[in-house]
Amino acid sequence: MSNSLPSKLDINSPRFQRNKKSLVSLLATMSDEQEVIRQGGGAKAIDAQHKKNRLTVRERLALLLDPDAPFIELGVYAAFGMYEEWGGAPAASVVTGLGRVCGRLVMVIANDATVKAGAFFPMTAKKVIRAQTIALENRIPTIYLVDSSGIFLPLQEDVFPDQDDFGRVFRNNAVMSAHNIPQITAIMGMCVAGGAYLPVMTDTVLMTEGSGLFLAGPALVQAAIGQKVDAEELGGAAMHAEISGTVDFKEPSDESCIERIRLLVDKLGHPKRAVFDAVPYDAQKDAPLYAAEELYGFLDSDPERAATNTYDVREIIARLVDRSEFAEYRAGYGRTLVCGYARIGGYAVGIVANQKEHQTLTDAHGARRTEFGGVIYAESSEKAARFIIDCNQSLIPLVFLHDVNGFMVGRDAEQSGIIRAGAKMVSAVSNSVVPKISVILGGSFGAGHYAMCGKAYDPRFIFAWPTARYAVMSGASAANTLVEVRVRQLERNGHAITEEERKQIFDEIKSTYDAQADPRYGAARLWLDAILDPADTREALITALEAASMNPDVAPFNPGAMQT
Repeated sequence: MSNSLPSKLDINSPRFQRNKKSLVSLLATMSDEQEVIRQGGGAKAIDAQHKKNRLTVRERLALLLDPDAPFIELGVYAAFGMYEEWGGAPAASVVTGLGRVCGRLVMVIANDATVKAGAFFPMTAKKVIRAQTIALENRIPTIYLVDSSGIFLPLQEDVFPDQDDFGRVFRNNAVMSAHNIPQITAIMGMCVAGGAYLPVMTDTVLMTEGSGLFLAGPALVQAAIGQKVDAEELGGAAMHAEISGTVDFKEPSDESCIERIRLLVDKLGHPKRAVFDAVPYDAQKDAPLYAAEELYGFLDSDPERAATNTYDVREIIARLVDRSEFAEYRAGYGRTLVCGYARIGGYAVGIVANQKEHQTLTDAHGARRTEFGGVIYAESSEKAARFIIDCNQSLIPLVFLHDVNGFMVGRDAEQSGIIRAGAKMVSAVSNSVVPKISVILGGSFGAGHYAMCGKAYDPRFIFAWPTARYAVMSGASAANTLVEVRVRQLERNGHAITEEERKQIFDEIKSTYDAQADPRYGAARLWLDAILDPADTREALITALEAASMNPDVAPFNPGAMQT
């Protein structure tokens, strides 16, 4: 019996061609934006780094990572459009991502010294902590390339004290060590003040000549205790290698330091893998039956048209899973959510996906009704909750594909028990113990975002397409609601509103809301780990599933008190 999904996609249809053209244009814009981000502090700052005989962060990563393996950069849009009053902080002055060193999957966390000397902005701390959290949850060996002046002092109140601020980085170092996650740190520039604890709390410490490691620099030491001492004597590589005994390897250059890191990673042991099922995988034989580039034509990148966009989500699944094989669960029931079993890169997965095609149903009395695509109804909630429970019982990781407007509302929905059914799905997602990976394809609005494993529900990874929209509701819906509130306020104050004024208020609110729903806005604030080219989604999922399989520990599953 074949479970291969058939495809009815017409790549020559006007809508497909319009969507593809629009998305390709958006991808080109985002590629240009990312190229600027990857320049860090710009040409002058790069030249200043080279004059110190130091490589830039991306030059270091080019030497560190295996050249023929993909690097999934996480948080490239972090701090995008933020801190403009301070000149900006491209990529939040740190590069994080999943790459390979000597064939081994690793997390890299590397300061960009061309951006404010690698200083920690509020989003820098959050980005480092997110990378550490991913490494901790998945037991991924982690490499730190340190070149940072420490906290960006003008914003210290937003960097220093809270639970998810700077101090959490060192707490995570200790916790990762306790979980036997290898951590290797190379000091390749400045490492000062509280930041000096990071390398010393990891397993192996390397340091290049000309770098500095100290709790307080020479100027602060003189101000604090009146002692005059130069930087090399205070915290140079020779001092720490020969006197304090703090560093394990002293290296003459960035190049030799990176070569040493690769030699160390090459000798790491291989811990026990997770119990999730995986079969041998051939990238050619097990590829989907349909081209990944066809994913460009399904979703409209224009928020106005996207609201009415419909498509069969099975077409997208067919372009993500091995051999396009998908065993659908309860295919005839709760049809606005599609659930089923597949493999991605050989890894067994359960998929929960919003169905965007409208569904015509016939009830027990022969009456016909339509369920709107992208809306979660009581039956689909019930089905998804049970499917998620089954995946946990069977130790099958979950992949969520979002394009959701929210839960159904109205008299019929309330009488069907939508709140109770929705609570059951949210509870199943909340208590799930198998790895969860979310991909926001289109809209991810309201409580539907929560039920589909939004950021608050601990997905191991959360990705988005450029077509994603991420908010309480769509811009048009929010604007329509808020316009009425604004109009009533003005009318109570005796101001009669003209249609032109009403439209102006609507356009202002919608413009603000649409900007905040843009995936780049969410990625800037680390609500997303990465914005993916749709054609790269499968590769990202395979890497994420490999990462998840590195953690052998799965907690006992307890679904809690479920609504019945």
